[in-house]
Amino acid sequence: MSLFKHLLRNPTAKSYSYSSPSIIMPSNLILTCLSHFTTDASPSTVQLTQYSGLGPTKANEKPRVVVLGSGWAGCRLMKGIDTSLYDVVCVSPRNHMVFTPLLASTCVGTLEFRSVAEPIARIQPAISREPGSYFFLSHCAGIDTDNHVVHCETVTDELRTLEPWKFKISYDKLVIALGAEASTFGIHGVKENATFLREVHHAQEIRRKLLLNLMLSDVPGISEEEKSRLLHCVVVGGGPTGVEFSGELSDFIMRDVRQRYSHVKDYIHVTLIEANEILSSFDDRLRHYATTQLSKSGVRLVRGIVKDVDSQKLILNDGTEVPYGLLVWSTGVGPSTLVKSLDLPKSPGGRIGIDEWLRVPSVQDVFAVGDCSGYLESTGKTVLPALAQVSYEQLHLFQKPSFLLARNWCWFFDVCSLTSILNRLQRGKENTFLVY
Repeated sequence: MSLFKHLLRNPTAKSYSYSSPSIIMPSNLILTCLSHFTTDASPSTVQLTQYSGLGPTKANEKPRVVVLGSGWAGCRLMKGIDTSLYDVVCVSPRNHMVFTPLLASTCVGTLEFRSVAEPIARIQPAISREPGSYFFLSHCAGIDTDNHVVHCETVTDELRTLEPWKFKISYDKLVIALGAEASTFGIHGVKENATFLREVHHAQEIRRKLLLNLMLSDVPGISEEEKSRLLHCVVVGGGPTGVEFSGELSDFIMRDVRQRYSHVKDYIHVTLIEANEILSSFDDRLRHYATTQLSKSGVRLVRGIVKDVDSQKLILNDGTEVPYGLLVWSTGVGPSTLVKSLDLPKSPGGRIGIDEWLRVPSVQDVFAVGDCSGYLESTGKTVLPALAQVSYEQLHLFQKPSFLLARNWCWFFDVCSLTSILNRLQRGKENTFLVY
């Protein structure tokens, strides 16, 4: 809403128009606000060009940096950008950054959701104050690198109460920080029945479903079998996210459920399913310690591969059926559908290929950072894991004084930090957390 207020307060800001077929503008607030970006719009005009947006910058204006995404990499980059040299435009389907290592704690009430999310406008205040900087709650639909244009489409939350609106943004420099999406390995039923733990709304869904199952299992007339199913929490994936969530869930059961839900305390249990060993990429001592602690907490460790997922049960490769009331899927991440569709060089694994300076070869003024990027084989560097530290630390290499590009691009990567989030987390009991 602050974005729309900003647009309405600045009717004389830069505006451009693209020649495209005309459509009738629906009478709603978002299209009224977007009409600010077309020179055709006037109080008496009822038509808008379908692909209106931000046109190319002029010679006397600051160059425009467009950042796609609001994750670790994109937000760290926006935090350090010098807004006296650049206009910043962020395009993302969420208006906040999520401190992902603490999402597991919000599922069971150890932390509240507001403690792990920071608005983009606080990370980079220029997007809500400067006339040439904006945040657009939109999806990136495509990139035209030849014409330096990003195609966008507004977020409608799939409610269909508002038709998606398409527009374009011209850029001088483009930074792709689209992140990654959860890997399902093509297993049937995962997307329909499992819950991922990557966004705040995922944690909210897990919390709601967990509490709902606790309440339903205490209703008179529920069979013993159904009660056991409702209170069976299954976590698939023994990586950092799966292990951390299993530990949080077992603590919640021992400290809260056994006291507040005494009628069902003997039915609730947690199962962690992993194809190999948990935390397989970590040191043997840490892996052994995690296994011991989870077993002590009552987490059942099962080695197996999920073959199929139903609405109330999943099937392993050996034919074993595992009924569940809550299924959390955390088997790693991979390139998103949009990243795969982009006509850009790819690194091993399907990420956007970059050189040692995070530039995308063969196209001008395009960079890629974070989980969506990976070093090309020609660089001789290995593709780094999709972790928060990689996204956050990846930009430190730009501190080298030899890195010089046109229009003072080296200023783009000043030393910066997410102190606004870390300071917030350090207050009270929220100062102890695990960053992996």
